[in-house]
Amino acid sequence: MLRQALRGGAESFYLPDFCGSGAALAIVLIVELTAIVLALARHQGGAIDFWADLARTSLFLLWVGLVCAALLCWSRRRLERLTVARGSAVVLALLTVAIAAISAAAYLIGRSHAVAAAGTAEFFPAAVWPFVLRNVVIGFVIIAVALRYFYVTHQWRRNIEMRAAARVHALQARIRPHFLFNSMNTIASLTRSDPALAEQAVQDLADLFRASLSDQRQTITLQEELEVARTYQRIEELRLGPRLRVSWDVDRLPRDARVPGLLLQPLIENAIYHGIEPRPAGGTVSVVGELAGDLITLVVRNPVAERQTEREGNRLALANIRERLALLYGELALVKAGRFEDEYIVTLRFPHVSAKEKA
Repeated sequence: MLRQALRGGAESFYLPDFCGSGAALAIVLIVELTAIVLALARHQGGAIDFWADLARTSLFLLWVGLVCAALLCWSRRRLERLTVARGSAVVLALLTVAIAAISAAAYLIGRSHAVAAAGTAEFFPAAVWPFVLRNVVIGFVIIAVALRYFYVTHQWRRNIEMRAAARVHALQARIRPHFLFNSMNTIASLTRSDPALAEQAVQDLADLFRASLSDQRQTITLQEELEVARTYQRIEELRLGPRLRVSWDVDRLPRDARVPGLLLQPLIENAIYHGIEPRPAGGTVSVVGELAGDLITLVVRNPVAERQTEREGNRLALANIRERLALLYGELALVKAGRFEDEYIVTLRFPHVSAKEKA
């Protein structure tokens, strides 16, 4: 996953996709707001003059905005193959030429016989070069500022994604040495008393490590994540015996939902390590999941000992899960964790995105 993040960040161009309807709507809204501001700045009295100026400015800026968006959409694949510096220079030159061409076309339309016959020649520029030069300079400055904004935003998001990918990589590689040693000791003792169970434990341990160290996909199905968590549970039950009890209430969850890998297993691990293992009597880890509307909710509870404090491993796992859910679902994702009386409760909430929708 870390390699994918680094490779994707290096190859993807920083400009957003201007081919979608959302981008076109945003451009129209920005253009209209700009036209209103310019018309108000030039307004000197008279409602008719204001509305006429607003209509003229809106029409011109709409042509500029939509033509520039169409050019960026058309050239996106070519721009992605260029370096950032060359791509930015090409965008700047391409859009500046487009503004100059649209400005010259507006002047020529104003000089046409149809416009003169309609008596609307005053709505068009009287001189070509001052009009074109002014628009080119203004457009150049605005495009340069916009490119800088898009680049900084892209770098900021890329840094967040790389940091999240690094945390995932660290989380995948951080199966605690004591867990590995204890598991191997348990398996070694089972080879004499129950060889079949020892063989199953070896298979479970291999499956767990395979899932934990795999970086082929950023998301998996919820069914796969539940299987990884239950595999981890079986291994810990061999070690802790009747001290560990896990209650599962996840029948209402959609199994085809796409989730980040290692979403639930680290929470089970923390619940056992911080909540069950320190207690001589052990306890019960509760996992409850439900689907309400388009939102999936997962709640993991575990008992805590007196004067129990949150440890570094717990904070690392929670920060990693919170960051990955935020990258996938933005503000729609929620991660809450804290101690409530004698329980530690972690709540995850995120949108239901099925495997078909993700594809």
